[in-house]
Amino acid sequence: MDKIDQQPVDTYSEETVVNISTLLNQKSKIHPYKRAVVYPVTRDNNGHRAYAHLTFLQLEKQTDMLATGMTLAGISRGDKTVLMVRPGPDFFTITFALFRVGAIPVIVDPGMGINGMLRCLQESEPRVFIGMAKAHLLRKIFPKYFKSIQTYVTVGRRWFWGGHKLHQLRVSPWKPFQTADTLRDDVAAILFTTGSTGPAKGVVYTHGNFEAQIRHIRNHFQIMPEEVDLPTFPLFALFDPALGMTAVIPDMDPTKPAMVNPESIIEPILDHGVTNMFASPALLNRVGRYGKFHNIKLPSLKRVVSAGAPVHPSNIEQFSTMLNEDTEIHTPYGATEAVPVISIGSHEILSGTRQLSEQGYGNCIGRPLEGIEVRLIKVTDEPISEWNDELETPQGDIGEIIVKGDLVTREYYNRPESTELAKIMDGDDFWHRMGDLGWLDKNGRVWFCGRKDHRVITENGTLYSIPCEAIFNNHPRVMRSALVGLGTPPSQKPVIVIELEENDPGKDKETLTHELLTMARENPLAEIIDTVLFKKKLPVDIRHNSKIFREKIAEWAEGKVEK
Repeated sequence: MDKIDQQPVDTYSEETVVNISTLLNQKSKIHPYKRAVVYPVTRDNNGHRAYAHLTFLQLEKQTDMLATGMTLAGISRGDKTVLMVRPGPDFFTITFALFRVGAIPVIVDPGMGINGMLRCLQESEPRVFIGMAKAHLLRKIFPKYFKSIQTYVTVGRRWFWGGHKLHQLRVSPWKPFQTADTLRDDVAAILFTTGSTGPAKGVVYTHGNFEAQIRHIRNHFQIMPEEVDLPTFPLFALFDPALGMTAVIPDMDPTKPAMVNPESIIEPILDHGVTNMFASPALLNRVGRYGKFHNIKLPSLKRVVSAGAPVHPSNIEQFSTMLNEDTEIHTPYGATEAVPVISIGSHEILSGTRQLSEQGYGNCIGRPLEGIEVRLIKVTDEPISEWNDELETPQGDIGEIIVKGDLVTREYYNRPESTELAKIMDGDDFWHRMGDLGWLDKNGRVWFCGRKDHRVITENGTLYSIPCEAIFNNHPRVMRSALVGLGTPPSQKPVIVIELEENDPGKDKETLTHELLTMARENPLAEIIDTVLFKKKLPVDIRHNSKIFREKIAEWAEGKVEK
Protein backbone atom coordinates (compact mmCIF):
# COMPACT_ATOMS: atom_id res chain seq x y z
CA MET A 1 0.00 0.00 0.00
CA ASP A 2 1.28 3.47 -0.88
CA LYS A 3 -1.24 5.30 1.27
CA ILE A 4 -2.87 4.71 4.61
CA ASP A 5 -6.63 4.32 4.48
CA GLN A 6 -7.95 7.73 5.41
CA GLN A 7 -11.25 6.45 6.79
CA PRO A 8 -11.83 7.53 10.41
CA VAL A 9 -10.92 4.89 12.98
CA ASP A 10 -13.55 6.14 15.42
CA THR A 11 -17.11 7.42 15.16
CA TYR A 12 -18.06 10.97 16.09
CA SER A 13 -21.49 12.51 15.93
CA GLU A 14 -19.98 15.59 14.29
CA GLU A 15 -17.28 15.42 11.63
CA THR A 16 -14.91 18.29 12.35
CA VAL A 17 -12.07 19.27 10.06
CA VAL A 18 -8.86 19.16 12.10
CA ASN A 19 -5.40 19.74 10.65
CA ILE A 20 -2.51 20.60 12.92
CA SER A 21 -1.01 22.98 10.33
CA THR A 22 -3.97 25.37 10.71
CA LEU A 23 -2.60 26.34 14.13
CA LEU A 24 0.46 27.81 12.39
CA ASN A 25 -1.87 29.77 10.12
CA GLN A 26 -3.75 31.14 13.12
CA LYS A 27 -0.56 32.23 14.90
CA SER A 28 0.74 33.92 11.73
CA LYS A 29 -2.37 36.10 11.68
CA ILE A 30 -2.17 36.97 15.39
CA HIS A 31 1.61 37.52 15.59
CA PRO A 32 2.84 37.85 11.98
CA TYR A 33 6.17 39.53 12.79
CA LYS A 34 7.04 37.63 15.94
CA ARG A 35 10.04 35.30 15.62
CA ALA A 36 8.88 31.73 15.09
CA VAL A 37 12.18 29.89 14.60
CA VAL A 38 15.62 31.14 15.63
CA TYR A 39 18.73 29.20 14.66
CA PRO A 40 22.50 29.71 15.01
CA VAL A 41 24.44 30.45 11.83
CA THR A 42 27.98 31.63 12.69
CA ARG A 43 30.22 33.47 15.15
CA ASP A 44 31.86 36.85 14.68
CA ASN A 45 35.57 37.57 15.18
CA ASN A 46 34.98 38.05 18.91
CA GLY A 47 33.31 34.66 19.26
CA HIS A 48 29.82 36.08 19.66
CA ARG A 49 27.07 33.85 18.30
CA ALA A 50 25.02 35.20 15.38
CA TYR A 51 21.49 33.94 14.67
CA ALA A 52 18.99 34.00 11.84
CA HIS A 53 15.23 33.64 12.16
CA LEU A 54 11.87 33.22 10.45
CA THR A 55 8.84 35.15 11.64
CA PHE A 56 5.49 33.40 11.94
CA LEU A 57 4.39 35.06 8.69
CA GLN A 58 7.56 33.92 6.91
CA LEU A 59 7.15 30.38 8.25
CA GLU A 60 3.53 30.36 7.09
CA LYS A 61 4.44 31.56 3.58
CA GLN A 62 7.38 29.14 3.30
CA THR A 63 5.06 26.32 4.32
CA ASP A 64 2.46 27.29 1.69
CA MET A 65 5.06 27.58 -1.10
CA LEU A 66 6.56 24.21 -0.20
CA ALA A 67 3.14 22.54 0.02
CA THR A 68 2.37 23.82 -3.48
CA GLY A 69 5.66 22.43 -4.79
CA MET A 70 5.09 19.09 -3.07
CA THR A 71 1.73 18.76 -4.79
CA LEU A 72 3.30 19.51 -8.19
CA ALA A 73 5.98 16.88 -7.44
CA GLY A 74 3.28 14.27 -6.88
CA ILE A 75 3.25 14.21 -3.08
CA SER A 76 -0.38 13.94 -2.07
CA ARG A 77 -2.78 13.17 0.72
CA GLY A 78 -2.08 9.89 2.47
CA ASP A 79 1.48 9.50 1.17
CA LYS A 80 3.69 8.11 3.91
CA THR A 81 6.83 10.28 3.88
CA VAL A 82 10.09 9.46 5.61
CA LEU A 83 11.57 12.62 7.09
CA MET A 84 15.28 12.64 7.98
CA VAL A 85 16.31 16.27 8.41
CA ARG A 86 18.40 18.10 11.00
CA PRO A 87 16.66 20.51 13.39
CA GLY A 88 16.29 23.93 11.80
CA PRO A 89 13.95 25.98 9.63
CA ASP A 90 13.67 23.29 6.93
CA PHE A 91 12.49 20.77 9.50
CA PHE A 92 9.58 23.07 10.42
CA THR A 93 8.53 24.02 6.90
CA ILE A 94 8.72 20.45 5.57
CA THR A 95 6.71 18.97 8.42
CA PHE A 96 3.98 21.61 8.38
CA ALA A 97 3.84 21.45 4.56
CA LEU A 98 3.30 17.70 4.74
CA PHE A 99 0.49 18.20 7.26
CA ARG A 100 -1.00 20.88 5.00
CA VAL A 101 -0.95 18.55 1.99
CA GLY A 102 -2.40 15.74 4.09
CA ALA A 103 0.69 13.55 3.64
CA ILE A 104 1.90 11.48 6.58
CA PRO A 105 5.37 12.12 8.03
CA VAL A 106 7.15 8.97 9.20
CA ILE A 107 9.65 9.91 11.90
CA VAL A 108 12.26 7.49 13.20
CA ASP A 109 14.62 8.32 16.06
CA PRO A 110 18.19 8.11 14.67
CA GLY A 111 19.32 7.35 18.22
CA MET A 112 18.19 3.75 17.75
CA GLY A 113 21.06 3.06 15.34
CA ILE A 114 21.19 2.28 11.61
CA ASN A 115 19.82 -1.28 11.78
CA GLY A 116 16.88 -0.21 13.89
CA MET A 117 16.11 2.72 11.61
CA LEU A 118 16.22 0.56 8.49
CA ARG A 119 13.79 -1.98 9.94
CA CYS A 120 11.37 0.79 10.92
CA LEU A 121 11.58 2.45 7.51
CA GLN A 122 10.94 -0.82 5.72
CA GLU A 123 8.00 -1.61 7.99
CA SER A 124 6.31 1.73 7.31
CA GLU A 125 6.22 1.19 3.51
CA PRO A 126 6.83 4.86 2.64
CA ARG A 127 6.20 6.34 -0.80
CA VAL A 128 8.22 9.55 -0.33
CA PHE A 129 11.70 10.12 1.13
CA ILE A 130 12.81 13.61 2.24
CA GLY A 131 16.26 13.80 3.78
CA MET A 132 19.69 15.37 3.88
CA ALA A 133 22.50 13.98 1.75
CA LYS A 134 23.74 11.48 4.35
CA ALA A 135 20.25 10.03 4.68
CA HIS A 136 20.01 9.50 0.90
CA LEU A 137 23.42 7.83 0.95
CA LEU A 138 21.96 5.37 3.44
CA ARG A 139 19.22 4.37 1.03
CA LYS A 140 21.77 3.86 -1.75
CA ILE A 141 23.85 1.56 0.45
CA PHE A 142 20.83 -0.44 1.66
CA PRO A 143 18.39 -0.28 -1.29
CA LYS A 144 16.25 -3.26 -0.24
CA TYR A 145 14.82 -1.25 2.66
CA PHE A 146 13.59 1.52 0.36
CA LYS A 147 11.83 -0.39 -2.42
CA SER A 148 8.50 1.35 -1.85
CA ILE A 149 9.96 4.86 -2.38
CA GLN A 150 8.77 6.61 -5.57
CA THR A 151 9.58 10.27 -4.86
CA TYR A 152 12.89 11.58 -3.52
CA VAL A 153 13.68 15.03 -2.15
CA THR A 154 17.16 16.11 -1.04
CA VAL A 155 17.66 18.80 1.59
CA GLY A 156 20.97 20.51 0.85
CA ARG A 157 23.45 19.30 -1.73
CA ARG A 158 22.24 16.52 -4.01
CA TRP A 159 24.84 14.07 -5.25
CA PHE A 160 24.23 11.32 -7.80
CA TRP A 161 20.81 9.90 -6.97
CA GLY A 162 18.47 12.26 -8.82
CA GLY A 163 15.08 13.31 -7.55
CA HIS A 164 14.05 16.78 -6.40
CA LYS A 165 15.99 19.42 -4.49
CA LEU A 166 14.07 20.98 -1.63
CA HIS A 167 14.69 24.57 -2.68
CA GLN A 168 13.30 23.77 -6.16
CA LEU A 169 9.98 22.75 -4.61
CA ARG A 170 9.33 26.19 -3.11
CA VAL A 171 6.97 27.72 -5.62
CA SER A 172 6.98 31.52 -5.81
CA PRO A 173 5.35 33.96 -5.77
CA TRP A 174 3.53 32.99 -2.60
CA LYS A 175 -0.13 32.06 -2.77
CA PRO A 176 -2.19 30.65 0.14
CA PHE A 177 -2.39 26.87 -0.05
CA GLN A 178 -5.71 25.14 0.50
CA THR A 179 -5.08 22.94 3.56
CA ALA A 180 -6.29 19.34 3.27
CA ASP A 181 -9.67 18.92 4.95
CA THR A 182 -8.49 16.13 7.23
CA LEU A 183 -10.77 14.98 10.03
CA ARG A 184 -10.01 14.48 13.69
CA ASP A 185 -9.41 10.75 13.23
CA ASP A 186 -7.45 10.90 9.98
CA VAL A 187 -3.85 9.73 10.23
CA ALA A 188 -1.43 12.64 10.67
CA ALA A 189 1.92 10.91 11.31
CA ILE A 190 3.65 7.67 12.23
CA LEU A 191 6.14 8.08 15.07
CA PHE A 192 8.31 5.11 15.93
CA THR A 193 9.07 4.22 19.52
CA THR A 194 12.77 4.20 20.39
CA GLY A 195 12.93 0.45 20.89
CA SER A 196 14.62 0.93 24.27
CA THR A 197 11.87 -0.99 26.10
CA GLY A 198 10.96 -3.51 23.39
CA PRO A 199 10.77 -3.76 19.59
CA ALA A 200 10.36 -0.36 17.93
CA LYS A 201 6.79 0.09 16.75
CA GLY A 202 5.14 2.71 14.57
CA VAL A 203 2.59 4.66 16.61
CA VAL A 204 -0.25 6.02 14.49
CA TYR A 205 -1.04 9.65 15.39
CA THR A 206 -4.22 11.33 14.20
CA HIS A 207 -4.71 15.06 13.74
CA GLY A 208 -6.99 14.87 16.79
CA ASN A 209 -4.20 13.33 18.88
CA PHE A 210 -1.84 16.17 18.00
CA GLU A 211 -4.48 18.83 18.67
CA ALA A 212 -5.19 17.28 22.07
CA GLN A 213 -1.48 17.07 22.93
CA ILE A 214 -0.97 20.76 22.22
CA ARG A 215 -4.05 21.71 24.23
CA HIS A 216 -3.01 19.62 27.26
CA ILE A 217 0.58 20.91 27.16
CA ARG A 218 -0.56 24.53 26.94
CA ASN A 219 -3.13 24.20 29.73
CA HIS A 220 -1.13 22.08 32.16
CA PHE A 221 2.10 24.06 31.94
CA GLN A 222 0.24 27.38 31.51
CA ILE A 223 2.28 28.32 28.47
CA MET A 224 1.75 31.87 27.25
CA PRO A 225 2.21 32.97 23.61
CA GLU A 226 5.00 35.46 24.37
CA GLU A 227 7.29 32.68 25.59
CA VAL A 228 10.57 31.48 24.10
CA ASP A 229 11.41 27.77 24.02
CA LEU A 230 14.69 25.87 23.75
CA PRO A 231 13.65 22.44 22.39
CA THR A 232 16.56 20.01 22.66
CA PHE A 233 14.45 17.18 21.18
CA PRO A 234 13.46 17.97 17.55
CA LEU A 235 10.01 16.39 17.64
CA PHE A 236 8.94 18.52 20.59
CA ALA A 237 10.09 21.61 18.67
CA LEU A 238 7.14 21.15 16.32
CA PHE A 239 4.75 22.05 19.13
CA ASP A 240 6.24 25.53 19.43
CA PRO A 241 4.71 27.19 16.33
CA ALA A 242 1.36 25.62 17.19
CA LEU A 243 1.63 27.03 20.72
CA GLY A 244 2.78 30.42 19.46
CA MET A 245 6.16 30.12 21.16
CA THR A 246 9.45 31.16 19.59
CA ALA A 247 11.65 28.09 19.06
CA VAL A 248 15.38 28.67 19.55
CA ILE A 249 17.26 25.73 18.01
CA PRO A 250 20.39 24.84 20.01
CA ASP A 251 23.70 23.99 18.34
CA MET A 252 23.90 20.34 19.41
CA ASP A 253 23.58 16.77 18.21
CA PRO A 254 20.08 15.81 19.40
CA THR A 255 20.96 12.11 19.22
CA LYS A 256 23.66 12.52 21.89
CA PRO A 257 22.25 14.67 24.71
CA ALA A 258 24.61 13.12 27.26
CA MET A 259 27.56 14.51 25.28
CA VAL A 260 26.23 18.04 24.78
CA ASN A 261 28.51 21.02 25.34
CA PRO A 262 26.80 22.79 28.27
CA GLU A 263 27.68 26.19 26.79
CA SER A 264 25.63 25.28 23.71
CA ILE A 265 22.58 25.20 25.97
CA ILE A 266 23.40 28.01 28.39
CA GLU A 267 24.43 30.52 25.68
CA PRO A 268 21.11 30.62 23.74
CA ILE A 269 19.12 30.74 26.99
CA LEU A 270 20.98 33.87 28.03
CA ASP A 271 21.03 35.33 24.48
CA HIS A 272 17.28 35.07 23.91
CA GLY A 273 15.73 35.10 27.37
CA VAL A 274 14.45 31.54 26.99
CA THR A 275 11.48 30.91 29.30
CA ASN A 276 10.82 27.22 28.60
CA MET A 277 13.24 24.35 28.02
CA PHE A 278 12.79 20.67 27.30
CA ALA A 279 15.73 18.52 28.37
CA SER A 280 16.27 14.78 28.65
CA PRO A 281 17.59 13.61 32.05
CA ALA A 282 21.06 13.09 30.55
CA LEU A 283 21.23 16.64 29.22
CA LEU A 284 19.78 17.99 32.46
CA ASN A 285 22.53 16.23 34.41
CA ARG A 286 25.40 17.38 32.17
CA VAL A 287 24.32 21.02 32.00
CA GLY A 288 23.32 21.09 35.67
CA ARG A 289 26.71 19.79 36.82
CA TYR A 290 28.50 22.41 34.72
CA GLY A 291 26.19 25.22 35.81
CA LYS A 292 26.47 24.39 39.51
CA PHE A 293 30.27 24.21 39.33
CA HIS A 294 30.51 27.59 37.58
CA ASN A 295 27.73 29.18 39.64
CA ILE A 296 25.71 30.03 36.52
CA LYS A 297 22.16 31.41 36.85
CA LEU A 298 19.38 31.24 34.26
CA PRO A 299 16.90 33.84 35.52
CA SER A 300 14.69 33.93 32.41
CA LEU A 301 13.58 30.30 32.69
CA LYS A 302 9.99 29.97 33.93
CA ARG A 303 9.92 26.18 33.68
CA VAL A 304 12.02 23.20 32.66
CA VAL A 305 10.42 20.01 31.35
CA SER A 306 12.38 16.77 31.56
CA ALA A 307 11.01 13.50 30.21
CA GLY A 308 11.86 10.38 28.27
CA ALA A 309 13.30 8.47 31.23
CA PRO A 310 13.11 8.60 35.04
CA VAL A 311 14.76 11.73 36.47
CA HIS A 312 16.72 11.19 39.68
CA PRO A 313 15.97 13.72 42.47
CA SER A 314 19.68 14.55 42.79
CA ASN A 315 19.67 15.52 39.11
CA ILE A 316 16.70 17.82 39.73
CA GLU A 317 18.33 19.32 42.82
CA GLN A 318 21.58 19.98 40.95
CA PHE A 319 19.95 21.78 38.01
CA SER A 320 17.70 23.77 40.37
CA THR A 321 20.79 25.65 41.61
CA MET A 322 20.69 27.54 38.29
CA LEU A 323 17.03 28.54 38.58
CA ASN A 324 14.90 31.08 40.42
CA GLU A 325 13.28 29.76 43.59
CA ASP A 326 9.81 29.74 42.04
CA THR A 327 10.91 28.01 38.80
CA GLU A 328 10.02 24.33 38.70
CA ILE A 329 11.42 21.36 36.84
CA HIS A 330 8.44 19.34 35.64
CA THR A 331 8.82 15.61 35.01
CA PRO A 332 5.80 14.57 32.92
CA TYR A 333 5.20 10.85 32.43
CA GLY A 334 4.10 9.22 29.21
CA ALA A 335 5.21 7.23 26.20
CA THR A 336 5.20 7.69 22.44
CA GLU A 337 1.69 6.20 22.51
CA ALA A 338 0.38 8.68 25.09
CA VAL A 339 2.21 11.78 26.31
CA PRO A 340 1.89 13.64 28.60
CA VAL A 341 -0.58 11.86 30.89
CA ILE A 342 0.81 12.37 34.42
CA SER A 343 3.09 15.05 35.84
CA ILE A 344 4.78 16.31 39.00
CA GLY A 345 6.94 19.34 39.80
CA SER A 346 10.34 19.56 41.44
CA HIS A 347 9.08 21.37 44.55
CA GLU A 348 6.90 18.42 45.50
CA ILE A 349 9.64 15.92 44.65
CA LEU A 350 12.41 17.59 46.65
CA SER A 351 10.25 18.49 49.64
CA GLY A 352 8.20 15.32 49.93
CA THR A 353 8.49 12.31 47.66
CA ARG A 354 12.28 12.07 47.33
CA GLN A 355 12.84 10.47 50.73
CA LEU A 356 10.18 7.84 50.10
CA SER A 357 11.65 7.04 46.68
CA GLU A 358 15.05 6.42 48.27
CA GLN A 359 13.40 4.01 50.71
CA GLY A 360 12.03 1.90 47.85
CA TYR A 361 8.49 3.19 47.39
CA GLY A 362 9.10 3.82 43.68
CA ASN A 363 9.36 7.13 41.83
CA CYS A 364 6.39 9.44 42.35
CA ILE A 365 5.35 10.60 38.87
CA GLY A 366 2.46 12.74 40.07
CA ARG A 367 -1.22 13.14 39.26
CA PRO A 368 -3.09 12.74 35.96
CA LEU A 369 -3.45 15.81 33.77
CA GLU A 370 -6.94 17.27 33.66
CA GLY A 371 -9.07 15.26 31.24
CA ILE A 372 -6.81 12.19 31.36
CA GLU A 373 -8.02 9.09 33.20
CA VAL A 374 -5.48 6.80 34.86
CA ARG A 375 -6.11 3.47 36.57
CA LEU A 376 -4.09 0.50 37.86
CA ILE A 377 -5.00 -3.03 36.81
CA LYS A 378 -3.89 -6.48 37.93
CA VAL A 379 -0.62 -7.52 36.30
CA THR A 380 -0.90 -9.94 33.40
CA ASP A 381 1.06 -10.54 30.21
CA GLU A 382 -2.06 -11.63 28.33
CA PRO A 383 -4.25 -9.41 26.10
CA ILE A 384 -7.41 -7.98 27.65
CA SER A 385 -10.21 -7.54 25.13
CA GLU A 386 -12.78 -5.61 27.19
CA TRP A 387 -12.80 -3.50 30.32
CA ASN A 388 -14.52 -4.62 33.50
CA ASP A 389 -14.24 -3.19 37.01
CA GLU A 390 -12.74 -6.40 38.41
CA LEU A 391 -9.51 -5.67 36.51
CA GLU A 392 -8.71 -2.74 38.80
CA THR A 393 -6.31 -3.19 41.72
CA PRO A 394 -7.06 -1.92 45.25
CA GLN A 395 -5.42 1.38 46.21
CA GLY A 396 -1.84 0.80 47.30
CA ASP A 397 -1.38 -2.45 45.36
CA ILE A 398 1.10 -2.59 42.48
CA GLY A 399 -0.57 -2.91 39.10
CA GLU A 400 -0.13 -1.97 35.45
CA ILE A 401 -0.76 1.67 34.58
CA ILE A 402 -3.47 2.23 31.98
CA VAL A 403 -4.62 5.56 30.54
CA LYS A 404 -7.55 6.96 28.58
CA GLY A 405 -7.96 10.35 26.94
CA ASP A 406 -8.08 12.31 23.71
CA LEU A 407 -4.30 12.40 23.27
CA VAL A 408 -3.95 8.61 23.62
CA THR A 409 -3.19 6.92 20.28
CA ARG A 410 -5.34 4.04 19.14
CA GLU A 411 -3.07 1.66 17.23
CA TYR A 412 0.35 0.63 15.93
CA TYR A 413 0.98 0.64 12.21
CA ASN A 414 0.77 -2.84 10.66
CA ARG A 415 1.11 -4.53 14.07
CA PRO A 416 -2.33 -5.89 15.00
CA GLU A 417 -0.95 -8.25 17.65
CA SER A 418 0.88 -5.41 19.41
CA THR A 419 -2.26 -3.28 19.24
CA GLU A 420 -4.31 -6.12 20.76
CA LEU A 421 -1.84 -6.46 23.64
CA ALA A 422 -1.79 -2.73 24.34
CA LYS A 423 -5.48 -1.75 24.12
CA ILE A 424 -8.55 -2.54 26.22
CA MET A 425 -11.91 -1.67 24.67
CA ASP A 426 -14.30 0.19 26.97
CA GLY A 427 -17.58 0.63 25.10
CA ASP A 428 -16.87 3.07 22.25
CA ASP A 429 -13.64 4.16 23.94
CA PHE A 430 -10.43 2.35 24.90
CA TRP A 431 -7.63 2.21 27.48
CA HIS A 432 -3.94 2.05 26.61
CA ARG A 433 -1.75 -0.27 28.67
CA MET A 434 1.50 1.57 29.36
CA GLY A 435 3.49 -1.59 30.13
CA ASP A 436 4.67 0.12 33.32
CA LEU A 437 3.94 -0.88 36.90
CA GLY A 438 3.01 1.39 39.76
CA TRP A 439 0.67 2.05 42.65
CA LEU A 440 -1.74 4.81 43.62
CA ASP A 441 -1.45 6.62 46.96
CA LYS A 442 -4.29 8.20 48.99
CA ASN A 443 -3.45 11.62 47.53
CA GLY A 444 -4.14 10.45 43.98
CA ARG A 445 -0.48 10.28 43.02
CA VAL A 446 0.98 7.47 40.92
CA TRP A 447 4.29 5.86 41.96
CA PHE A 448 6.28 4.22 39.16
CA CYS A 449 7.86 0.85 39.99
CA GLY A 450 9.41 -0.16 36.67
CA ARG A 451 8.51 -1.90 33.43
CA LYS A 452 6.24 -4.91 33.56
CA ASP A 453 8.77 -6.91 31.53
CA HIS A 454 11.47 -6.14 34.13
CA ARG A 455 9.76 -7.66 37.17
CA VAL A 456 11.54 -10.67 38.62
CA ILE A 457 9.24 -13.53 39.61
CA THR A 458 10.76 -15.88 42.20
CA GLU A 459 9.42 -18.75 44.29
CA ASN A 460 9.36 -16.35 47.26
CA GLY A 461 7.58 -13.44 45.59
CA THR A 462 7.91 -10.81 42.88
CA LEU A 463 10.57 -8.09 42.85
CA TYR A 464 10.18 -4.78 41.02
CA SER A 465 13.12 -2.98 39.43
CA ILE A 466 12.78 0.64 40.60
CA PRO A 467 12.02 -0.03 44.31
CA CYS A 468 14.76 -2.67 44.60
CA GLU A 469 17.40 -0.67 42.80
CA ALA A 470 16.70 2.38 44.97
CA ILE A 471 17.88 0.44 48.03
CA PHE A 472 21.31 -0.25 46.50
CA ASN A 473 21.59 3.18 44.89
CA ASN A 474 21.72 4.71 48.38
CA HIS A 475 25.27 3.39 48.82
CA PRO A 476 27.76 6.24 48.23
CA ARG A 477 29.90 4.14 45.88
CA VAL A 478 26.99 3.13 43.61
CA MET A 479 26.16 5.23 40.54
CA ARG A 480 23.26 3.03 39.46
CA SER A 481 22.12 -0.57 39.63
CA ALA A 482 20.01 -3.00 37.65
CA LEU A 483 17.81 -5.80 38.95
CA VAL A 484 17.65 -8.81 36.62
CA GLY A 485 16.15 -12.26 36.88
CA LEU A 486 18.00 -15.38 35.75
CA GLY A 487 16.05 -18.41 34.70
CA THR A 488 12.33 -18.77 33.98
CA PRO A 489 9.37 -17.42 35.99
CA PRO A 490 8.14 -18.33 38.52
CA SER A 491 11.54 -19.64 39.62
CA GLN A 492 13.87 -16.81 38.68
CA LYS A 493 17.00 -15.98 40.61
CA PRO A 494 17.24 -12.26 41.44
CA VAL A 495 20.63 -10.62 40.80
CA ILE A 496 21.63 -7.00 41.34
CA VAL A 497 24.25 -5.61 38.93
CA ILE A 498 26.18 -2.55 40.12
CA GLU A 499 27.83 0.30 38.20
CA LEU A 500 30.17 2.22 40.50
CA GLU A 501 30.56 5.99 40.59
CA GLU A 502 32.64 7.40 37.73
CA ASN A 503 35.80 8.05 39.77
CA ASP A 504 35.55 4.97 41.99
CA PRO A 505 38.76 2.87 41.72
CA GLY A 506 36.77 -0.36 42.11
CA LYS A 507 38.84 -1.69 45.00
CA ASP A 508 37.73 -3.95 47.89
CA LYS A 509 34.61 -5.25 46.14
CA GLU A 510 34.33 -8.04 48.71
CA THR A 511 33.67 -5.54 51.50
CA LEU A 512 31.36 -3.54 49.25
CA THR A 513 29.38 -6.68 48.38
CA HIS A 514 28.94 -7.44 52.07
CA GLU A 515 27.69 -3.89 52.70
CA LEU A 516 25.22 -4.07 49.82
CA LEU A 517 23.81 -7.44 50.88
CA THR A 518 23.45 -6.14 54.44
CA MET A 519 21.40 -3.23 53.07
CA ALA A 520 19.27 -5.73 51.15
CA ARG A 521 18.61 -7.97 54.17
CA GLU A 522 17.44 -4.96 56.16
CA ASN A 523 14.74 -4.12 53.62
CA PRO A 524 11.81 -6.46 52.87
CA LEU A 525 11.75 -5.23 49.26
CA ALA A 526 15.19 -6.70 48.55
CA GLU A 527 15.87 -9.19 51.34
CA ILE A 528 15.81 -12.27 49.09
CA ILE A 529 18.60 -10.92 46.85
CA ASP A 530 21.86 -12.72 47.65
CA THR A 531 23.94 -12.14 44.51
CA VAL A 532 25.78 -8.95 43.54
CA LEU A 533 27.70 -8.47 40.28
CA PHE A 534 29.76 -5.49 39.14
CA LYS A 535 29.81 -4.13 35.59
CA LYS A 536 31.97 -1.18 34.56
CA LYS A 537 29.20 0.39 32.46
CA LEU A 538 25.57 -0.62 32.38
CA PRO A 539 24.23 -0.53 28.80
CA VAL A 540 21.76 2.34 28.40
CA ASP A 541 19.80 3.89 25.56
CA ILE A 542 21.59 6.38 23.31
CA ARG A 543 18.83 8.96 23.44
CA HIS A 544 18.42 9.50 27.17
CA ASN A 545 21.45 7.70 28.65
CA SER A 546 19.05 6.65 31.41
CA LYS A 547 16.95 3.70 30.28
CA ILE A 548 18.90 0.62 31.34
CA PHE A 549 18.90 -2.35 28.95
CA ARG A 550 18.17 -4.98 31.57
CA GLU A 551 17.65 -7.68 28.94
CA LYS A 552 21.27 -7.31 27.77
CA ILE A 553 22.48 -7.29 31.37
CA ALA A 554 20.58 -10.52 32.11
CA GLU A 555 22.28 -12.24 29.17
CA TRP A 556 25.67 -11.07 30.43
CA ALA A 557 24.91 -12.17 34.00
CA GLU A 558 23.88 -15.69 32.94
CA GLY A 559 27.53 -16.60 32.39
CA LYS A 560 28.67 -15.05 35.67
CA VAL A 561 26.40 -16.78 38.18
CA GLU A 562 26.51 -20.41 39.25
CA LYS A 563 23.16 -22.12 38.99
